[in-house]
Amino acid sequence: MARSIISTDKAPAAIGTYSQAVRVDNTVYLSGQIPLVPETMDLVEGDMEAQIRRVFDNLSAVCEAAGGSLAGIAKLNIFLTDLSHFPLVNQVMATYFQEPYPARAAIGVASLPKGAGVEMDAVMVVG
Repeated sequence: MARSIISTDKAPAAIGTYSQAVRVDNTVYLSGQIPLVPETMDLVEGDMEAQIRRVFDNLSAVCEAAGGSLAGIAKLNIFLTDLSHFPLVNQVMATYFQEPYPARAAIGVASLPKGAGVEMDAVMVVG
């Protein structure tokens, strides 16, 4: 079993004891991304749509660092502090993904790190 750590400066650095992603054979496990701007490590400015887009951009950067893309994501977990944003997630997601869409869960949570409104983690298959 080949295991490697994926890291890129095009996505936010880990803010805890975790890696941006871990690849095991052809499967890449992406850690949760919140809407941090990689260069400043601050939350993106703007509305919830800006937060959702920043998270997808961060996930995309980690996917690319692992040799894949968002199209290779097989499972996506979305954590929202306000589930009323669920339709907006669907709207924005449609601009980043094409059918067949990944398996997905949307989970309402009380809070997220740094006051973020959204966090996503994923499992991607490469090769």
